[in-house]
Amino acid sequence: MELRPYQSEARQAVQREWSEGRQRTLLVLPTGCGKTIVFAKITEDRVKLGERVLILAHRGELLDQAADKIKSATGLGCSVEKAEQSSLGSWFRVTVGSVQTLMRQKRLSRFAPDHFDTIIIDEAHHAVSGSYTAILDYFSAARVLGVTATPDRGDMRNLGQIFDSLAYEYTLPQAIREGYLCPIKALTVPLRLDLSGVGMSGGDFKAADVDSALDPYLEQIAAEMETQCKHRKTVVFLPLVKTSQKFRDILTAHGFSAAEVNGESADRARILEDFTAGKYNVLCNSMLLTEGWDCPAVDCVIVLRPTRVRSLYCQMVGRGTRLAPGKEHLLLLDFLWHTERQELCRPADLICESREVAQKMTENLEEEAGGAPVDIQQAEEKAASDVVAQREEALAKQLEEMRRRKRKLVDPLQYEKSIQAEDLTGYVPSFGWEMAPPSAGQVKTLEKLGILPDAVENAGKASLLLDRLEKRRELGLTTPKQIRFLEGRGFAHVGTWQFDQAKRLIDRIAASGWRIPPNIDPATYQPE
Repeated sequence: MELRPYQSEARQAVQREWSEGRQRTLLVLPTGCGKTIVFAKITEDRVKLGERVLILAHRGELLDQAADKIKSATGLGCSVEKAEQSSLGSWFRVTVGSVQTLMRQKRLSRFAPDHFDTIIIDEAHHAVSGSYTAILDYFSAARVLGVTATPDRGDMRNLGQIFDSLAYEYTLPQAIREGYLCPIKALTVPLRLDLSGVGMSGGDFKAADVDSALDPYLEQIAAEMETQCKHRKTVVFLPLVKTSQKFRDILTAHGFSAAEVNGESADRARILEDFTAGKYNVLCNSMLLTEGWDCPAVDCVIVLRPTRVRSLYCQMVGRGTRLAPGKEHLLLLDFLWHTERQELCRPADLICESREVAQKMTENLEEEAGGAPVDIQQAEEKAASDVVAQREEALAKQLEEMRRRKRKLVDPLQYEKSIQAEDLTGYVPSFGWEMAPPSAGQVKTLEKLGILPDAVENAGKASLLLDRLEKRRELGLTTPKQIRFLEGRGFAHVGTWQFDQAKRLIDRIAASGWRIPPNIDPATYQPE
């Protein structure tokens, strides 16, 4: 089986992390980008080295899929460690194991602590739970690979406590741009659903409370669906099974061919097959289809189970991002959820790295509510442009205040804008050491080099700034103090100049009694 370019890069990156001594590493691939194929090939690599590999998952369907994919992609058979089934005594080098089974100390004690050389965790955003850590602690010498779709920021912070590094990340925008996933168009429906009275449980909205808040709007949502997705293949996610069943009946009354599946459905497999075959055009479920089910023809997703967990939101939307013949894009219906909690996931969270850009994109989409669907990549680009404009306006005010106070040090935001360093501006720490406050040594060095250390929030950002300052010094580019002096007098983008160019201009200004020479216009000046 030939891997796609990014899959090959991911495979090599993981092996490189292990070879360089980082024992626990992460691989992030969006839903629909073949993460199972990648870890199947990595499994094959380890087996060729004579190792034993354990594939961990929290659901039986995921274990079955992993075993099937490993068999089809590599020819390797798998033993099973689940309930009454045991891998002990099997000659297969690969074991697919249930977390719920292996987490028990009695089950673990059957194995020697060095029995498995490599452990691969499917849906690794679950790995922060105690059940996974019990297994990893027992097989403490094993290399570990965690595989997940795009995790939310909270997941990354937590996963940073378990994993040593991020080996490779392939983003949703990259996958869409390179033609491996279909474009997504978001349509904000001008129907405001009030979640202000919904409680929290386990870090997310309580399903029962969401259900009560949602119930009065089901008829209106069905009517809206008649307008927007009558001829689409649609999956709807709802908070509770009873609501999912009720909404199926409402949709049927509105003329849809609707079906409903849940964990207790005796004929679940047949319903899913019939939906894929076209007997139904809407499939309602209560969180059953977030993992382990694929129907590439799905071209509309409706999330009526609001969530704060980005990984969960990505999984729901990911049911419709795969390519299929005749499928031009995925339509994502979004509603005007009214909540005082800003962490509610919206279409912007699928694509925006920056929280600031995500908030601006959400505002823009809400202003266009009821209009035409908007391509989320184009919406993100517009929001990013709007944020840059807002930043520049705010920065201009900040710089004016700095000039009035005759500040001697350069604010990091001014410096990043001047040297056009978007990676610094959008930096978000992921691992533990990065989130710590800057060290005393970092603060002292930043101040010595002309950067205001008070505005540097964490050690990761301080480290990036110091690395950039050193690289710029080696390349002979302007210093922060030169930037502060010249931009404070109206010259633009001094961060892109050479050190000697800035020095000559400063020398001329000094020779003129610290006044700008009359033949120089700072607004248009370009260094020689």
